[in-house]
Amino acid sequence: MLYFLHEYFNINILGYITIRAGISFFIALFLTLYLLPKFIRWAQKTSSVQPINKWAPERHKEKVSTPTMGGIIFIGSTIFASLLTIKFTNLYALGALLTLFLFSLIGFQDDYAKIKKNENLAGLKARTKLALQIISALLVSGFLYFFADFNTDLYIPFIKTPLFDMGIFSIILWVLVIIATSNAVNLTDGLDGLATVPSIVALSTFSIIIYIIGNIKLSSYLLMPNIQIGEVVIIASALIGALSGFLWFNCHPAEVFMGDSGSLTIGAFLGYLAIISKSEILLLLIGSIFVIETLSVILQVGSYKLRKKRVFLMAPIHHHFEMKQWAENKIIVRFWIIAVLSNIIALISLKIR
Repeated sequence: MLYFLHEYFNINILGYITIRAGISFFIALFLTLYLLPKFIRWAQKTSSVQPINKWAPERHKEKVSTPTMGGIIFIGSTIFASLLTIKFTNLYALGALLTLFLFSLIGFQDDYAKIKKNENLAGLKARTKLALQIISALLVSGFLYFFADFNTDLYIPFIKTPLFDMGIFSIILWVLVIIATSNAVNLTDGLDGLATVPSIVALSTFSIIIYIIGNIKLSSYLLMPNIQIGEVVIIASALIGALSGFLWFNCHPAEVFMGDSGSLTIGAFLGYLAIISKSEILLLLIGSIFVIETLSVILQVGSYKLRKKRVFLMAPIHHHFEMKQWAENKIIVRFWIIAVLSNIIALISLKIR
């Protein structure tokens, strides 16, 4: 709508990505702040609350009455704000919206099944969820490859030229990136606000990278590829705004959880941003907290199956520190600090090419 006003009524200021990104941020922020209290009251009345995993630390039992599925509010706010502000002819922006929509549907189905059966482990079957994620990731990756004719070169940090052209095999990498990141954020979402702030920080970093790549002067100066993906910054900005509004209610002690409808969607969207910004490898640093959480689970499961011994007291690793009697706030804030520091390093790496 705003870009329409720019084109047909010659309102030049609305042609700038930065202006529309700022507007989308505040629309999503205020919409989330307005809707979440209403959602929380509705969820409490209908008992749409978080079923607690029976293996979770004892202190989690006090969270049993906390509403979940807050993700449908901030993802919905993100999509609404984006529809008002993006340029609809930009295929990369449409691909971003497709990612948000598909993965929020998967997350909603999983959350709804858990609430209906009042059991944390009673959501979608693991195979079903993975199959839906693969199908959705294939749709997004296929859209990029066949419709957007996206650059299939593989870039790595600190090197100014691509390693090689992946061709159609890029779809395999893109699917893996989207699914892996989606599940990594989902694993991290275990404490109040733990996944929210690292997501905001990662989205901010990707927004900077995407804006640079979409700008021919900046991308040329930093020896980065120039691809017309700048419009996606508007959607990322909307999600940052929506998550900021969500954090108001999600900080410790949380009044609402994002649920799989939020965490799976955020992760998939971060994966999408990594792909279009040619930062699939740099994602390991940008999403360091998500990587650490995922590796802790892999190490724990692998060690137990091979040696019948555990590496951590409990996995994901944030539960390990809970078992060591760390205060929840201390775990959360320290993980936030790690996320901020790793993203600063990621941004510094852009200049070292």
